[in-house]
Amino acid sequence: MTRIQSKAREEVIEIDRIIGKVNGSEKGPTLIFFAGIHGNEPSGVFALNQLFKELEAKNTSVNGNIFAIAGNLSALKKGLRFNNKDLNRIWSKEVIDQLEKDQLSDDEEFRELEEIYSMVQDILKERKGPFYFLDLHTTSGPTIPFLTVNDSLLNRKFAEQYPIPMVLGIEEYLDGPLLSYINELGYVSFGFEAGQHDDPNSKQNHLAFAYITLYFTNAIGIDTNNFKKQIETLKSAARGLDKVYEIFFRYGIKDNQKFEMLPGFENFQKVHQGEKIAIHNGVEVCAENNGMIFMPLYQGQGEDGFFAIRRIPRILLRLSTIFRKIKAEKLLSYLPGVSRDENNKELLLVDRRVAKFFTKQFFHLMGFRSKRVNKNLLIMKNREYHSKKDDYKETNWY
Repeated sequence: MTRIQSKAREEVIEIDRIIGKVNGSEKGPTLIFFAGIHGNEPSGVFALNQLFKELEAKNTSVNGNIFAIAGNLSALKKGLRFNNKDLNRIWSKEVIDQLEKDQLSDDEEFRELEEIYSMVQDILKERKGPFYFLDLHTTSGPTIPFLTVNDSLLNRKFAEQYPIPMVLGIEEYLDGPLLSYINELGYVSFGFEAGQHDDPNSKQNHLAFAYITLYFTNAIGIDTNNFKKQIETLKSAARGLDKVYEIFFRYGIKDNQKFEMLPGFENFQKVHQGEKIAIHNGVEVCAENNGMIFMPLYQGQGEDGFFAIRRIPRILLRLSTIFRKIKAEKLLSYLPGVSRDENNKELLLVDRRVAKFFTKQFFHLMGFRSKRVNKNLLIMKNREYHSKKDDYKETNWY
């Protein structure tokens, strides 16, 4: 058992890797909640612990299966984001390959990853779908609740049911998040940020999100009064903001560098080009473009100083849905400077010297997200390639 503490509510609980689980009827979805992937974010752990207590107390009938998995137990015990490595940055193909070959080095975070990976694989083998993976987080700065969603139509269609903002494209700027690994498997999977680490309301927002997800997936029958209550909890916390945004900039920092956000910035706050935002190694950092600040870093550990986001017009979301459904991406390799990777058909290689008129936003519409190799070459990955759409066709929301 691991003892963890909530500074926000002055609570202490003891948990195992499995915070809770319910094996319900054979017919129904399988939901897997993660919480505490970062050890200084215990709110989701406390919320899920309460969720299972309430389900048991009410003798709630469950369709399918519900699992809640604790993340970085050793870091949760210490109240640290991580020990040696960020557990939410090491789920890369290379690390998973090493794990499967039993070649991982002996490290606290790798041991945590190995246990979580083993549990996920067991659930996928032993339970029936459709599968849903939900990762619960909080932020270091003040924020309204929001969703972070890898940009596939499957994820977007499910996530758009929630009355809070949705932010697309974080996978383009981060290496090795847990959810990027899960998305490669093709299942519905996205993150929920409930509020600031030490905000007492974060736990309630996490609990509301969990209940709403159980209702949306038909894992439990609709309790109309409770459903309305939980929807109103999130809607009120989000202050009526429920648009879709995309990340277009990340300000990265490295180990041993001194970075300090200027005080007073909140998620979704508008910033203007040239506005002072932070101090990095004694040098002022100013906004390069107009936009909105996203996930400003107000804690000691972390590699992401801040992101910038902008709203995606609804017409572009509709166009991207149409383009992807008619598989317009098949025509992209005929464009100048664009070619298929011969070894991996889900990848496009974009020579920016030739294809300079095609912006990243153009490829986003078609379902691609990029990784920069060098100043001239982009590798674009198709976010629709692995989606297991057929698994969800019989659901109420699809």
